[in-house]
Amino acid sequence: MKRTLVIGYGLLTHTIFGLSVSLMLVSLRGELGMGWIHLQPHRAWLLDALLLLQFPFLHSFFLGRRGGRILEALTPGKLGRSLATTNYALIASLQIGLVFALWCPTGVTLYKPGVPWSGLELGVYGAAWLLLLKAMWDAGLDLQTGSLGWTSVAAGKPVPRRGFPTSGMFRLCRQPVYFAFAMVLWTGPVWTLDHLLIALVWGGYCLLGPRLKERRYLARYGAPFNRYQRETPYFLPLRLPRGS
Repeated sequence: MKRTLVIGYGLLTHTIFGLSVSLMLVSLRGELGMGWIHLQPHRAWLLDALLLLQFPFLHSFFLGRRGGRILEALTPGKLGRSLATTNYALIASLQIGLVFALWCPTGVTLYKPGVPWSGLELGVYGAAWLLLLKAMWDAGLDLQTGSLGWTSVAAGKPVPRRGFPTSGMFRLCRQPVYFAFAMVLWTGPVWTLDHLLIALVWGGYCLLGPRLKERRYLARYGAPFNRYQRETPYFLPLRLPRGS
């Protein structure tokens, strides 16, 4: 029974993850906003501001010690620690999904590409998503999508502990996932006022937020991570891979 419930929870997590990513992909490709909610302008701005800010705030909070304890407490019994990464992925997916499902668009379009540039810009946007997928793969796709926790529990094995990644794109910069996520934000072909606000706020978080993450890594891993910091650029992948 426990195994069945855990598998069901994992499938629910991945379903919400897939839907949320799809909403984000389609929304940033177009003029943003599904148009499912209609509010008066001042209430729409308030809702959009809350949606915009809750993602970076909670994203960092749940990566911290107190947030981690809450993630463990969300699952009853002895499964809390094992399913913490799955809980984190589920919450992050819900956060992103809510932003693009409930966003109230301003209707102000700043730029819309015409032929032949639309195809080129769409290709750049697609390449940014592939770059994000590659970065997540190098970071551990099972960890990024939440499958690491529930698949370990379903198999009756402890969740493996891993060190910080240093291979793949992590040879070029220390924060390739945040870099690629920022590229997704800044390569959408259609630009509205809403898109610009999201790109500025979330792009700023991608640049500054990982500083808190690196502080935790330095406390956890000590000298090895400090050496990695000295040898590898922080955000921009400017360094050639070792041995090249």
